[in-house]
Amino acid sequence: MFNILSLISLDYFSILIAGVISILILAVIIFGIFLFKLRKKINLLFEGKKVKNFEDVFMNHLQKNKKQEADIEEIFERIKKLENISEKTFQKISIMRFNPFSDIGGNQSFVIAMLDNQNNGFVISSLFIKEGNRVYAKSIKAGQSDYPLSKEEQEALEKAINKK
Repeated sequence: MFNILSLISLDYFSILIAGVISILILAVIIFGIFLFKLRKKINLLFEGKKVKNFEDVFMNHLQKNKKQEADIEEIFERIKKLENISEKTFQKISIMRFNPFSDIGGNQSFVIAMLDNQNNGFVISSLFIKEGNRVYAKSIKAGQSDYPLSKEEQEALEKAINKK
């Protein structure tokens, strides 16, 4: 005859075994996912190649890093050279047309002001008159001219200086 107590303990034992097996299966699944992610990271590190040791991979990455640092230094040097060049180029330009004589012609005369970043450059004036065309150039240093400027030249110079 079966004892009811032994039947109950057998059910608890089988439930306990089923629970342990379920926990172990869950642990195997979690470790499998972890292993898959780890393998993916290792393949990324080894760049998908069959590498025999980590030292080769490390040295390869170190060489790439040194080359990139040298490239970055070269780029910064080129940027500095370009900045130096751009300081000396005309960055502020203004043009203004005008009529020096109210009784004849239209706005055939003009003034061009060309300045670098330090407000150095020149002003070119072209006066259209009956006898022909006259062209004048005046140098500008730090926004000032050693020669007297006409009203139109001064206006074109101020427009160029105020450009950003």
